[in-house]
Amino acid sequence: MDCAEEEVDFNWEEYLEETGATAAPHTAFRHVELSLQSSFQPGMKLEVANKGSLDTYWVATIITTCGQLLLLRYCGYGDDRKADFWCDVMTAELHPVGWCAQNNKTLQPPEAIKEKYTDWADFLIKELTGSRTAPANLLEGPLRGKNTVDLIVVGCILEVRDAFEPSVYWAAQVQRNVGGRLCLSYVGLNEPTYYMWMFYLDTRLRPLGWAKENNLSMKPPTDLCVLRSSSEWTEAFDQATAEALNSPLPLEVFKDHADLHTHSFRAGMKLEMVSPVEPFHILPVSVTKIYNEYYFQITVDDLTAEATPTPVVCHADSPGILPVQWCLKNGVGLERPRGFESQDFDWADYLKQTGTEAAPDVCFPNASQGRGFCKDMWLEAVNPLQPSELCVARITQVKGRLLWLKLEGLTKPLPDCIVDVESMNIFPVGWCEANGYPLTHLQKTVCLPQKKIAVVQPEKQLAPSQPSDAPLNLCPSITMDTGLVNGKYCCSQLFINHRCFSGPYLNKGRIAELPKAVGPGKCAVVLKEILTMLINSAYKPGRVLRELQMVEDPQWNCQEETLKAKYKGKSYRSTMRVVRTADQVSEFCRRVCERLQCCPNLFGPTFVSDNCPENCSSQTKTKYTYYKKRKVGRPSLGENAQDGDMTKPARRRKKRKAIFVQKKRRSSIVGYHTTESPQDSDYYYDDEDEDFEEWGSEASSNSLREEASAHSFQDAPRRGRPPRRAALQRRATHPNTSDRSSPRRTTRSVSYSQNQTANHTQTKTESFEEEDRLVLERNPLEWSVSDVVDFITSTDCASLAKIFQEQDIDGQALLLLTLPTVQECMDLKLGPAIKLCHQIERVKVAFYSQFAN
Repeated sequence: MDCAEEEVDFNWEEYLEETGATAAPHTAFRHVELSLQSSFQPGMKLEVANKGSLDTYWVATIITTCGQLLLLRYCGYGDDRKADFWCDVMTAELHPVGWCAQNNKTLQPPEAIKEKYTDWADFLIKELTGSRTAPANLLEGPLRGKNTVDLIVVGCILEVRDAFEPSVYWAAQVQRNVGGRLCLSYVGLNEPTYYMWMFYLDTRLRPLGWAKENNLSMKPPTDLCVLRSSSEWTEAFDQATAEALNSPLPLEVFKDHADLHTHSFRAGMKLEMVSPVEPFHILPVSVTKIYNEYYFQITVDDLTAEATPTPVVCHADSPGILPVQWCLKNGVGLERPRGFESQDFDWADYLKQTGTEAAPDVCFPNASQGRGFCKDMWLEAVNPLQPSELCVARITQVKGRLLWLKLEGLTKPLPDCIVDVESMNIFPVGWCEANGYPLTHLQKTVCLPQKKIAVVQPEKQLAPSQPSDAPLNLCPSITMDTGLVNGKYCCSQLFINHRCFSGPYLNKGRIAELPKAVGPGKCAVVLKEILTMLINSAYKPGRVLRELQMVEDPQWNCQEETLKAKYKGKSYRSTMRVVRTADQVSEFCRRVCERLQCCPNLFGPTFVSDNCPENCSSQTKTKYTYYKKRKVGRPSLGENAQDGDMTKPARRRKKRKAIFVQKKRRSSIVGYHTTESPQDSDYYYDDEDEDFEEWGSEASSNSLREEASAHSFQDAPRRGRPPRRAALQRRATHPNTSDRSSPRRTTRSVSYSQNQTANHTQTKTESFEEEDRLVLERNPLEWSVSDVVDFITSTDCASLAKIFQEQDIDGQALLLLTLPTVQECMDLKLGPAIKLCHQIERVKVAFYSQFAN
């Protein structure tokens, strides 16, 4: 068996689905969550156009933010929030405090509070004293409305704390910004060899001028200063700072930097620490120097005569520092110090031997914090030996606040690396893709047995000299000359007859590209191969997978096979029972063809040359509508209707994407009708704009347009909108317009369709409107945050109510929310965002119908 690693396109969603793995929760990565927040802060002041008077302005306070939306309150209203209003920073006329004075504009309070104070100038002086104004560069120019991370552009200058001296800083220039992860070069040393990577929230980073303001030294990095002369360092620094003053980095970049806490360490104390050089093991270390109340120095214990100290500057919250006995209590191995003679390391003996003391537990306030990480979760992590590389990583164990990560895809495998849960070198699944950065991912191992052909794409399995329509032999030990095989569980060739009618699900062009035959070989192998080909030849593979699940007979001798399909970047999987014995293959193939509404001879043991016995090539699609008398979806409550009563087939509904994964029924989800039986709503659909090519020649464009017109009425209430009058009139005038025969099947039962056709238009309209109409007791403009939370909790979006609470969204803000805003500000995927917007639209419709006038 030949095995090799194959480079494949990596997709997190597909990988997690195929393996059943779990991604680490996004909320566990606090530094990433902070990087997505707005640059504006509550309490900032700005000048905004006065709504009540043209060409006048007034000072307003930012109450809260939601992406690029700001909730503002005019100064003078105090705690009264009735006049709060939302505005979009990208479109509203917003200015920093002082803009009116500079541009000779009038500052005038709103009419509603004009009489509240007699001396508004004195009021503003008191109001603005000690407050922060919104920076001008966030309100206008290229940085307008940008998130904090996006304010850091290439060429910006920051100050970086020295790795060995906490009182020494040096300037560094941003070479690249990847979602807040900065590639920096020291000013005066621009070689890529010395580039370093840090997240913008790292405590070593400060704004330009910070060291001077705090009486700290500005010196080249201790370990690199010998690479340039003193004059070269000084000249480079002066030039860089002069350029940086022209476009300074906004201080808002540093608003989320953590404040350092004072430590309780003393020189000589012992503790445990993840190795600072190779973070694959934990070592005994000592506190060797106290710089001040914030910083201290740790050195790895080395008892050898030629020991070279490895000092590290730490602070109270440094990741990876642990109390003595931590490894023993958590069942983790502790490396012995170099030069330690005994094979068994014991802390009590070691402390006694060295005459030192262990650092008390009070020095480690957060030693047990876990942040929601669990074993076997997946994430993206920095390669500690190559900081520019991010890898797919799996958590192999979690102990306290430490994670052991297995980095995948490396050319030279590394031991599990150890990181702190607060590390800024780990990121959630999808972070690299979202920021356009390459991710080192898993290599796919492909093994090719000598007597089998791997199932990939049929054309790729053929030898170069073999024609594309040649049969696939899945068992080379069986000769293909006779087409005969021996054994109960082996079948002869199964033919794919390209000329036969392919039905509404399969693409005839793709069918024509398949080999003429598959087999001979084991029944299950041959059938799985040919079914995989048919699935990948479908317009919508997911729908075909679902149909194939329903092909089953209790009398068959079956085994389960997993079938896969890809469609528009998504993977679908389904488990299907296929027959194992040769005598059942023919009937199985026929049942599959019936299920797919194609010619019974499209594939199977019968070879069709020019004329199909079914004469399918000269018949229209209506010949195969007898398949539709067999239920397509799950049986409805009214399935007792007799065949003789089926004078009209079910009306054709709008084309929708069928997803075979079953969804639980919900009371107010889009697409739900009160008259629909539970069986009818087992599957979830969403609209898809894909045409069925074969129908184009048999159905006129006019009939399709007529059907689409009828569907516009039928689908309108599903989107939360009232039915359109034109559609209602058309339906009432021409009730049978769209009741024409169609090869497209529906999951609704026949009895349901007949009942719906027989009902009066007014009855249907009332049932639709009663389902979606929302009656409000109070004007939503007056809703508080708690009122909004109560409403969301009462819908099928109750799980999102916490977001509304956290983001302080009241009734006014609710009415301003749109689908793009919801997706961006609440970090929701498209499906949940659409569901939420459906509920918001219900409130808007109720507002306009009840309160707008």
